[in-house]
Amino acid sequence: MPSFLLFTNRKGLSGPPISAHRRRLFIRSYAPDWAITIILAVIFFSLNEVHGYRRLFSLADTSLLHPYTIHERVPDVALYFICFVAPLLIMPAVNFITVRSWWDFHTGSLGLVLSLALTGAMTQIVKITVGRPRPDIIDRCQPPSDAVDPQFGLTSWTICTQTDFGIMNDGFRSFFSGHSSLSFAGMGFLAYYLAGKVHLFDRRGHTGKAWLALSPFMAASLVAISRTMDYRHHWQDVLVGSIVGTVFSYFGYRQYYPPLSSPLCHRPYSPRIPKEDAEGTLPVHRPTLSHDYPFLANNGSNVDIADRQGSYELSDNVPHQGPELEEVWKQGPDSAQENAGSDAQGQPDVFSLPNPSSDHLATSSGRL
Repeated sequence: MPSFLLFTNRKGLSGPPISAHRRRLFIRSYAPDWAITIILAVIFFSLNEVHGYRRLFSLADTSLLHPYTIHERVPDVALYFICFVAPLLIMPAVNFITVRSWWDFHTGSLGLVLSLALTGAMTQIVKITVGRPRPDIIDRCQPPSDAVDPQFGLTSWTICTQTDFGIMNDGFRSFFSGHSSLSFAGMGFLAYYLAGKVHLFDRRGHTGKAWLALSPFMAASLVAISRTMDYRHHWQDVLVGSIVGTVFSYFGYRQYYPPLSSPLCHRPYSPRIPKEDAEGTLPVHRPTLSHDYPFLANNGSNVDIADRQGSYELSDNVPHQGPELEEVWKQGPDSAQENAGSDAQGQPDVFSLPNPSSDHLATSSGRL
């Protein structure tokens, strides 16, 4: 049987309706999250017209003598489609194939927007503050034919004869690459989302899962490389932008999802509102569950599962046991614990911690 199926036949695909009181609590709890991400997005676009800092440069610097490319390989519209629209369309499809949860759709969308908003705002702030010239700045500047650098000095942008404010203003925003940071933020979040849904680190090692989870990073890499081909950025700008986007995407993902090493990595964290057993739940496509995350010890403090796992001994091949991935998507946390504990013969159940005591870490595929 394959490691996961494209379609599964599931029964009981909806839960009881949520009460009006609980719906108000939910909206009030997550409205600030959406408001902050929208504000960050507004900041990102509003900073485009800011007259930022412009560094001095040398007319004899060969790294700044590249031609100005009018038609970019990845224009802004294509960038927005790659970093935002594509993940926003792919994640619901993956949701439908796997967990089928409205709550997962909400948290995935919010995490994606948060990653992009944080990355975009940070990118714009750094760009206008650093003011590094792009590799095509001299072609943009169009200095006088007899212009030379001052003796023992550098040239200022004031000698430029370029009359287009947009071209000149954008010419001093090389560090760091916004195309690179945003593409890695959006595609990176999609990569983590896919890795969680297919349980990439389930200690079984599937090449297909690795290619599926890392393919978004390949798309982001192509976008980043195109910026050097168009002479819009130096290689340092692309490298730093890619790192920033990757870090922020992981930060946004971990706000709403457990670590990829968790047996429950395919499920988002539960809502922040308290549980009310007498109330209904958000409409979901999966049966309602009411179990807790097994991430807390007896004293209620956070425990790193990897620390409790101990070292591995590779003296012999260990046969893996457990259900297929499509069965894991349909199981509750308790079943996931049991499967993780019996994944290898003779190994202790490293995911079964006694007396979990945190209500707000309840599994969220059904509980709201």
